[in-house]
Amino acid sequence: MEKTWRWFGKKDKITLDMLRQIGVEGIVTALHDVPNGEIWTEEAINDLKKYIESYGLRWSVVESLPVCEAIKYAGPERDQLIENYKVSLANLGKCGVKTICYNFMPVIDWIRTDLQHPWADGTSSLYFDRVRFAYFDLRILGRKGAEKDYSPEELAKVAELDKTITEAEKDDLIDTIIVKTQGFVNGNIKEGDKNPVNIFKKLLALYEGIDRDALRENMRYFLSAIMPVCEEYGVNMCVHPDDPPFQVLGLPRIVTNEEDTAWFLNAVDNPHNGLTFCAGSLSAGEHNDTRDLAKKFAKRTHFVHLRSTAAMPGGNFIESSHLEGRGHLIDLIRTFEKENPGLPMRVDHGRMMLGDEDKGYNPGYSFHGRMLALAQVEGMMAVIQDEINN
Repeated sequence: MEKTWRWFGKKDKITLDMLRQIGVEGIVTALHDVPNGEIWTEEAINDLKKYIESYGLRWSVVESLPVCEAIKYAGPERDQLIENYKVSLANLGKCGVKTICYNFMPVIDWIRTDLQHPWADGTSSLYFDRVRFAYFDLRILGRKGAEKDYSPEELAKVAELDKTITEAEKDDLIDTIIVKTQGFVNGNIKEGDKNPVNIFKKLLALYEGIDRDALRENMRYFLSAIMPVCEEYGVNMCVHPDDPPFQVLGLPRIVTNEEDTAWFLNAVDNPHNGLTFCAGSLSAGEHNDTRDLAKKFAKRTHFVHLRSTAAMPGGNFIESSHLEGRGHLIDLIRTFEKENPGLPMRVDHGRMMLGDEDKGYNPGYSFHGRMLALAQVEGMMAVIQDEINN
């Protein structure tokens, strides 16, 4: 597997020099300054590609070339946005950047309620608290009909939380759920936006009447339109699983499990239509066994995220160490090395460790925590490669 690292451009405090020194081979990045829906020009792509190559690295994966909301909910501008997307894909292919990670999650990308949940050893990691998320949904967002999505026990816990939660904690929930985790790269809401809750409500309203079947059909429409370009330029599309892999905020989520994955791969049955196998996102759902999923979908996987989560009581989950949790990373590496060797992989998130305070450019992305994970993964890969060779 190719060792890659998500890098957020020239403003990232983690420099390409630092990455080269720790054994990174490929870079995962994007043209983050280009607004969603606009064309990525050959000039801009080549400029960043040459900059990366000047450090002895290569631009291995685009993460992400964002799919605009109007494509997902089939707005009137959908076809023009898809045409722009096709031009950007062609330009990437011409420049030799041929693996594109994207997602098809409506409105909201990855969801956490705490970006620095403490562990006993002094490290911290991302955390999802279902009751606090329910509080945001019910009491802050005030989504109509939201109470139907929660059990009586959860509703009772929300009522108890309402008696003690402070205004500062409410503001922190808003900032964590719909600003920091969404706005740090090409997001619908960005830090500094006024009334983010109102903006978020308007985005949710765009999906009224869009159920799972409708969103699936919109994904099929998008993939069918872009596949000829992918075939012409040898570009591989790989969708990221929904994070977390279950329905939230009344929105349909359609890449959550084995059945969902089989559906979109079969709906547009083309080898350029594939999966980003994110072990962390998939393992956050107790219905998923990452080991089984890897065996079933290794051949249609184009990119791997090596991270792991630990499920906790009450629907909560936490970012785990890379050698623990439900990700089963050792087994995954063994499967991918045998079934689809050479895939780009990147270690993701992990623990925020001492010294990460001044190096994290984006929420949840450690330097030392990921560097430790990279060393652990290198060790796993060496052992597994010996197994294969012998």
